[in-house]
Amino acid sequence: MLEQGKWAITGGKTLLPSGWQDEAVVLIEDGVVRAVDGSTHGHRAVNARGGLVLPGMIDLHGDAFERQLMPRPGVHFDMRLALADTDRQLVANGISTAFHGVTHSWEPGLRSQASLIAVMDALEAARDDLLCDTRLHLRHETFNLDGEALALEWLASGRVDLLAFNDHLADIQGKLHKPADAITVLQRTGLSAPELQALVARVADRAGEVPASTAKLAAAAQQAGIPMASHDDLTPQTRHEYQAIACTISEFPKNEETARAAQALGNPIVFGSPNVVRGGSHQRHAVAAADMVAKGLCTVLTSDYYYPAMLQAPFRLAQDDACPLEQAWALVSTHAADAAGLTDRGRIAAGQRADVLVVQPPGRMPAHVMLHWMAGRLAYSRMDH
Repeated sequence: MLEQGKWAITGGKTLLPSGWQDEAVVLIEDGVVRAVDGSTHGHRAVNARGGLVLPGMIDLHGDAFERQLMPRPGVHFDMRLALADTDRQLVANGISTAFHGVTHSWEPGLRSQASLIAVMDALEAARDDLLCDTRLHLRHETFNLDGEALALEWLASGRVDLLAFNDHLADIQGKLHKPADAITVLQRTGLSAPELQALVARVADRAGEVPASTAKLAAAAQQAGIPMASHDDLTPQTRHEYQAIACTISEFPKNEETARAAQALGNPIVFGSPNVVRGGSHQRHAVAAADMVAKGLCTVLTSDYYYPAMLQAPFRLAQDDACPLEQAWALVSTHAADAAGLTDRGRIAAGQRADVLVVQPPGRMPAHVMLHWMAGRLAYSRMDH
């Protein structure tokens, strides 16, 4: 469904930058919110009574797409099918703008350079056919020194929308002697245990080259106006080092001390919605995102590895008194847009891109999207309008 036209959303409880408003009429025209007032002005009216009228969500970090490509170890599916099915999930779960997190690693297999290029090419070919505004979040492994030149090309040519610096080498090294932990990496790479050990040793030997490579990539991203994040910051020192090269988003800091350092620097601080919905991280010793929200140490929530969690997380935060719903919704909309430099979305206000949701709050069943406009087009409906 892609109905374009002049729409008037009436009857719902609407979240505006100034707060909740019960009698607001949201007017949509030519792809933007034309006005928010008390009249339909002859536009096609949609009664959202009983629902919440909310700005569409912006997902800065979603890598569940990998499971569409390889739902079982060694089982691969067509890239176009994976993109199309992911797009439907995003729309149905209220995500209007999505940054697909795709890893550029020194690993072979699923996270290899060849796999990344295939995703990039497929995404660019399919972009006009996708409903969600789908962008590329390049998750560059800092030890992928052989991939530096290509990454620089992609940054300069506009193929990257968000750059994140990742370093999973130490994590993989820690798994090498634990077969139960190593199996995921072995399946992902297609390597045997001895082959993986040899590869990790070769990669680790080049540690001295990593800082200069990271700085070079950061300079290129800054010149291109591309926002940057550091992933899994371990210490305040790490966060300060990335801040020094204009990498200002702290993505999944590993502890409260590091999150506080990011807060002091005025950084957007990103955690995952699944962490909130599940009541804690799936990783041992990782911080609980809801606690970070309650302490003011989380400013953005993402889908991370599970798209449906992003819609549920704000309601869970409000239910658990971590923060009011309007503040919780800003974590998946306004603050996410600001972190990515997307000034045209993330709030319902005149002149903003018309990414608008009507959401049924949770009751006997979880919250669900009833209507979803994307750039003024009605892309999804679960109600008779």
